[in-house]
Amino acid sequence: MKVLIVEDEQEMKDSIYQYLEIEKYLVEYASDYELAYEKIHLYEYDCILIDITIPKGSGLDLIKEIKTTRPKTGIIIISAKNSIDDKVDGLNLGADDYLPKPFYLAELNARIKALIRRNNFEGTNSIKLNEIEIIPEERKVLVNGSVINLTTKEFDLLEYFIINKNRVIQKNALVEHLWGDNADQFDNFDFIYNHVKNLRKKLLDANCTDYLKSIYGIGYSFKTEI
Repeated sequence: MKVLIVEDEQEMKDSIYQYLEIEKYLVEYASDYELAYEKIHLYEYDCILIDITIPKGSGLDLIKEIKTTRPKTGIIIISAKNSIDDKVDGLNLGADDYLPKPFYLAELNARIKALIRRNNFEGTNSIKLNEIEIIPEERKVLVNGSVINLTTKEFDLLEYFIINKNRVIQKNALVEHLWGDNADQFDNFDFIYNHVKNLRKKLLDANCTDYLKSIYGIGYSFKTEI
């Protein structure tokens, strides 16, 4: 899952970043409004953490922009401002949750997980699709009730495919989801083929239906509908 931190306080940003990386999130950050604005127009995020008071703009304006351009993105306000008006304004603009500073990182993690479950998994702790079950918090995948061993990237790929089932997903979207800002370092995205091939083989070896389809010249689709 991909998270963007919009926070200008260096120590706070670093502590959140390091904690969420340990929890296996793909994490990026922006220290001001302009950089955050650029990122939300370039990339998709599962959850964005926003401080209301940020340089070069307002966190409230950023929430409004996110809900206009990326309406399905989850938003949690993290702010030292205790004004009830700020909280109400942020929630009215479309933020999903509000966590006042200071807070425990474990609580922030729990709020992120709950938000992602609501947005992507209909509030449940697992994703079930026919013979496939994914338990995100344990990073576990079962096919026909048996656990299959996936690498970190294979797990993230499968989760992304299932969330976006029956949609055509371009290679660049896959790379951006799995590598974030580092996607810009690659000259081409051909290497994604090997990750998809390995994931498909492991699913087929577990007697899973062959859902993964290559769309020539574009990318892939996880087809569950004929």
